[in-house]
Amino acid sequence: MPSCRIHFVRNTNSFRPQIQRVALLTLLTLLATACATPTPQPQAPPLTEPYRVGASDQLFISVLPDPAIEREVTVRPDGMISVDLAGDVRAAGLTPEEIALEVEKKIARFKRDAKATVSVRSALSSQITVLGAVQMRMTFPLERDTRVVQAIGRAGGPTYLAAQSRTRIIRNVGNTTKVYHVNLSAITQGDLSTNYLLQGGDIVVVP
Repeated sequence: MPSCRIHFVRNTNSFRPQIQRVALLTLLTLLATACATPTPQPQAPPLTEPYRVGASDQLFISVLPDPAIEREVTVRPDGMISVDLAGDVRAAGLTPEEIALEVEKKIARFKRDAKATVSVRSALSSQITVLGAVQMRMTFPLERDTRVVQAIGRAGGPTYLAAQSRTRIIRNVGNTTKVYHVNLSAITQGDLSTNYLLQGGDIVVVP
């Protein structure tokens, strides 16, 4: 009796739809992962230095250990402040941390292991000026961290004629003047890369 051999031939074409489906599912998974990952918003560089105290600034000074000394003082026109046990201490031109060290040095002979803390209650020596195409041109003291948008908002915002993308900050740095360009239009669209932190003496100009 003749033998019969049955040959099984694999139809490779039947696997192509499966491969295509797997590739499509992989692509969809990658796209979903990318969409689910939030895009980080650019943050404005600070463009700032440690705050240096000036005349008329109001400071709060605390000295430990007990009995604690707590005083609110105003920097005099000569740049000095008066602190219990320490007497006159230079303040103008120094950072709050540097003033605290000066207080500790002067009070050490009366108060062992003295630890002083100095904070700025009101920075009346530093002012910001907003000019140009804003609702109210104004100058105001820099009492807290303030960015460009906040300063312009305080001035009532830009007028309808303002060239918002050409806003700029004019700043004195030592003996030189620097100009920082601000794109106010981009900021309102979520790009915070030019929403700079202001310093005392800055002039914000909205053309």
